[in-house]
Amino acid sequence: MLTLEVKNIRKDFTSGTRTTNAVRDVSFTVKEGEMVAIVGKSGAGKSTVLNICAGLMKPSGGSVNYDGSELYKLSRDKLAEFRRVNIGYVFQHFNLLPMLTARENIAIPSLLENKKPDEGHLSLLAESLGIASRLDHFPGELSGGEQQRVAIARALINNPRIIFADEPTGNLDSENSALIVEAFRQMNSKGVTVVMVTHDSSIADSCHRILKINDGMCG
Repeated sequence: MLTLEVKNIRKDFTSGTRTTNAVRDVSFTVKEGEMVAIVGKSGAGKSTVLNICAGLMKPSGGSVNYDGSELYKLSRDKLAEFRRVNIGYVFQHFNLLPMLTARENIAIPSLLENKKPDEGHLSLLAESLGIASRLDHFPGELSGGEQQRVAIARALINNPRIIFADEPTGNLDSENSALIVEAFRQMNSKGVTVVMVTHDSSIADSCHRILKINDGMCG
């Protein structure tokens, strides 16, 4: 079991003499196999919470624990290894490398581990996400929905146990949004934990649970 336990995290950002409390005393638990939505107004701190949980941003206080092990007490190398092995991350703006094909973008996490990409697994992912015929195209030749599905395949290539997604449908039309949500449901049905930030109430309602962030606090 890979249980995520967030305890009293906070995140402060300082500019000059001014300190902004982006996240204040947020606590929650996500059990393995859950699909959880994080909702709240723009600027409420949702993405900051997601980044802290994913090991991308150290909190100013509190702790993030996976199966009782405190994430931010790991060394830099061990933290990076934990992320590579256990965590997949889907960005709102895709973050694909424009000079690489879809196939090459998907393979990046494997290459970072000095592993040869599993072409069979890559092909199955592409097929399940409806992008098998687009693997040899560059990002600029793909639609927004196709680019997001490439980003999802990239997040899944190393078989992570938990996926974090930051507004994965924020830049997509309703048709492509539905395809992306269905892709997350399929992942979750196979046991992958999914935690996503969303403004779309219909997407949030389709999840097992909803966490509301208001003014940096979990309401």
